[in-house]
Amino acid sequence: MSAQPKTPNQQYFTASPDSRDVRKRMEVTLRGHEVQVETSNGVFSQHRVDLGTSVLLRHAPMPPDHGDFLDLGCGWGALTLALAKESPEATVHAVDVNERAIELTERNAELNHCANVHVGEAADVPAGLEFELIWSNPPIRIGKEALHALLLEWLPRLAADGHAYLVVQRNLGSDSLMTWLAGALGDGYTVGKYASSKGYRVIEVHRLGWAMPGTGMTIR
Repeated sequence: MSAQPKTPNQQYFTASPDSRDVRKRMEVTLRGHEVQVETSNGVFSQHRVDLGTSVLLRHAPMPPDHGDFLDLGCGWGALTLALAKESPEATVHAVDVNERAIELTERNAELNHCANVHVGEAADVPAGLEFELIWSNPPIRIGKEALHALLLEWLPRLAADGHAYLVVQRNLGSDSLMTWLAGALGDGYTVGKYASSKGYRVIEVHRLGWAMPGTGMTIR
């Protein structure tokens, strides 16, 4: 009896996809930047920039000129490349569990001369590093418990006065996720709807306060 083929979602959430790694080249425009990218089987939205990512790219505000940024769940690197092109003097960290996605994001950063990109698994991000900006099209379909654990691992690593922008489909629980995030993160953060488009919400998370220069102290 032959094994049942894996679904696309199973491949996407698998650290080592067992589908054939067949690279495809395409040209896409990310916030006005034309880039060439490679994609493959077993990664999220291999044929195009998916609608949720497009909504985030269209509505998220301009990133800061400098700082450490995070693309959480980078896939083949659409958000990573956009951040790297928008802020070439910033450092963009791209994280995924899927080793093929990691390889593709590394390759796409090289193809587009984005030397400010660092790609890897969660363990490859330096401990204690905080982020001025997080962008994410989070993997909602991994389930509520796993999603909550993922967001509570990374959102508290926002720097003082840092912002995160998450894009989530309205019919997949964006509004309830906002309510949960506000309670889980507590008084040091604000959570709200930044934009709505094509059935998606862009959720903004803002860590309150600012860092006193030279002291490492956060003032709230």
